[in-house]
Amino acid sequence: MIIKQFEYKPLSHYSYALVSEGEMAIIDPERDPMQYYTFANAHKAEIVAVIETHPHADFVSSHLQIHKETGAMVYNSKKLGADYPHQAFDEGDSIKLGKVTLKAINTPGHSPDSITIVATEAEDTVLFTGDTLFIGDVGRPDLRENTGKMKAKRQELAEAMYHTIQNKFTGLPDDAIIYPAHGAGSLCGKSMGEANSSTLGNERMSNWAFREQSQEQFINELLDNQPFIPTYFGYNVDVNKKGAKNLHPAIAEVPFKMNAAVKGLIVDVRTEAKFKNGHLKGSINIQATSDESKFETWLGAIIEPGEKFSLVVNTPEDMETVLHRVAKIGYEKQLQSMLTLSRDHLVQMQPLDVEDFKKNPGNYTIIDVRNKSEVAEGKFFGNALSHPLNTLRDTSDEIPTDRPIVVHCAGGYRSAAGSSILAKQLNQVTVLDLGEAVKEFV
Repeated sequence: MIIKQFEYKPLSHYSYALVSEGEMAIIDPERDPMQYYTFANAHKAEIVAVIETHPHADFVSSHLQIHKETGAMVYNSKKLGADYPHQAFDEGDSIKLGKVTLKAINTPGHSPDSITIVATEAEDTVLFTGDTLFIGDVGRPDLRENTGKMKAKRQELAEAMYHTIQNKFTGLPDDAIIYPAHGAGSLCGKSMGEANSSTLGNERMSNWAFREQSQEQFINELLDNQPFIPTYFGYNVDVNKKGAKNLHPAIAEVPFKMNAAVKGLIVDVRTEAKFKNGHLKGSINIQATSDESKFETWLGAIIEPGEKFSLVVNTPEDMETVLHRVAKIGYEKQLQSMLTLSRDHLVQMQPLDVEDFKKNPGNYTIIDVRNKSEVAEGKFFGNALSHPLNTLRDTSDEIPTDRPIVVHCAGGYRSAAGSSILAKQLNQVTVLDLGEAVKEFV
């Protein structure tokens, strides 16, 4: 069998193509299917199957588009209750792909409808574990409780994950290769390793979930200190259950304007330096300038599903890339326009005098926009007030405004967004961004 792992770094997402004897299956595809088509063409393979290990929360999948464009059957657990054409793929079911046999194992825990795919050819075994088993961790069980239509209680899913890890992988060999749907940096788990694959034997030895422990101990560890849940996660689960609109017709509907101004909610994706030098008043700076920028995560954490917004890019050449990034989480539906800025009607953001801040920190209200789990590990400033970035638009009215406000995170990306939010919502006070200078205080 030939296996290709595709990585989308901003969301720490792995998807896969598996080819045997001229037939190809795609597992957990991202929104744009073109890379899978290119791979199929290079290997002279026909795409005959798309397998979803579960309805993903952190990205929109292209499974329905692939079905429409190639005729490939979509397979997933019947527990998902998918609204698109599909075939149930659960324990006891199998798919023949050339010389490879694909079997499903129901592995609930991250979601009630999660499956693991077991691919075998001769003596070789490969596991596509979705969000069930990661490298060094397991999928979080709390994404279905308060968001989206597909509800499930975290306690019940945590118990299900315990039984999945205890029982579902027992008969599989130590040399089985594990390919997960996410790596380090994803919010679908809390302590994933940097590696993009492993073996079941290695995970049995080193993954905390496989150690000998009671169900209570396992659940306490699993539920403790999970990262925040972006607002868009439940929305993406519902979109993936229904099946997303084909990508290119969806993004083609978004109008573009050059050298323009716009009103309403505005997201400016340029670098924080360009943003501070001149932006439309009230804009929120969520940078989309590199693969290291977690733009999709923060766009979906700060902007609500269904909330209309416009988007500022640096040049017309940036439009296509940024529009594809917006579509990764299905937000192209609520994007009203994309634009580059004219030089008129722009405002600047006052720079922070870092030396004065060092000498007189008490003259400022310090706002820490890091996640609660980060703050719990230690504050950078003893008098800082914690207002996580994902809830800052809702909690800004609780912030004292009798002194200038200094916003910080751990490296500068989130404080750029946080300071722009507070500048928009707290007009009567000076808002300053500590930015990368925070590293001088750590």
